[in-house]
Amino acid sequence: MDPLFEEVSHYFALLSQPTRLKILYAVCNGERSVNDIVAQVESTQANVSRQINMLYRAKILARRKEGAQVYYRIADHGTIELCKSVCGRFATQMGHEVPGVTVPA
Repeated sequence: MDPLFEEVSHYFALLSQPTRLKILYAVCNGERSVNDIVAQVESTQANVSRQINMLYRAKILARRKEGAQVYYRIADHGTIELCKSVCGRFATQMGHEVPGVTVPA
């Protein structure tokens, strides 16, 4: 079981960074350009690109190039469902609503 727990630990470590969660939120409802993601996340281009690359290498995001533009979309919908569930739970506890995130009954 140790190898399994090690992999799960790495997966949750990847999702433990707030900027990466913001990126996932930015693309959870459809493909977005890097410029759109940077604007929504409100971070630097370099930081967002670094975080996107980590999500891409983990196969959570997929990308498509169109000329000089790069567009990202969700490749692993299970990760998005997990994030929506956890974010919805904490939003409810905090008395907040998160657009696009519903809390399972």
